[in-house]
Amino acid sequence: MILVLSDLHLGRGSRAESRAAERDAVALLRAHEAEVVGGGGTLVLLGDVFHEYIEYRHLVPKTAPRLVGLLADWCDRGARVVYLVGNRDPWHLDFFRDEIGVGVLAGTWQTVQHGRTLYFAHGDGLRPAERLSFRLQPLLRSPVMARLFRMGLPGDGAFALARWISRRFGTDGTPRPVVHTGLVEVATERLRTTEADVVAFGHSHQEALLETAHGLYLNPGYWFSRRTFARLDADGAALLRWADGTAEPLARAAAASARPALAPSL
Repeated sequence: MILVLSDLHLGRGSRAESRAAERDAVALLRAHEAEVVGGGGTLVLLGDVFHEYIEYRHLVPKTAPRLVGLLADWCDRGARVVYLVGNRDPWHLDFFRDEIGVGVLAGTWQTVQHGRTLYFAHGDGLRPAERLSFRLQPLLRSPVMARLFRMGLPGDGAFALARWISRRFGTDGTPRPVVHTGLVEVATERLRTTEADVVAFGHSHQEALLETAHGLYLNPGYWFSRRTFARLDADGAALLRWADGTAEPLARAAAASARPALAPSL
């Protein structure tokens, strides 16, 4: 089983709002502990776990200590946790990797489960309107750029700047139809032209489970305000909402037959 969460945006809004989102996430993970830790499952964090994340060589943000502690416990017990950074939390160094045991990836992750190819990415910079952002990502997220930023600003100053930019230029988190539609188009094209059977993106804040002629598009949605998440297992994919300590089903798609490898294009 693969458990998928995206866009927790911990640190957003008031302290009470962020803490509630964190505590609900911890409760959700505890409810799936037997399947992920004891059952050989995988937890995929599909980006923007934090609303701002800037890690220094000897300092890390104090946001979400309950979640971080749970992830450390899971990794110590042999659980597989994959964290694909998003556009809000790209500047990781080595804390999650070396101290917690989480696999942190800047880009995409592809795996095979039950004979089906699963493709994961946060989803930023993939739409045509965001292609410039995508081209700038290697520069903005490079170790050199990150080091210059850290050398130029102390920790509190860096976070103050990040929060000011978020308030001045960011959104309120409401899903935007144009972003959702664009990611559906990108996913549909990837399903059509690659061996992927399932494509999973976050970023749009719009939960989705859509069946296409070539596979499934999955988006676990905006945890911070909507508490939605997804599960993938041998039977297919499920989209759910966490409410009052219970996982309520929203949509279910049966697993399609695994496809043969595509012939190389000429």
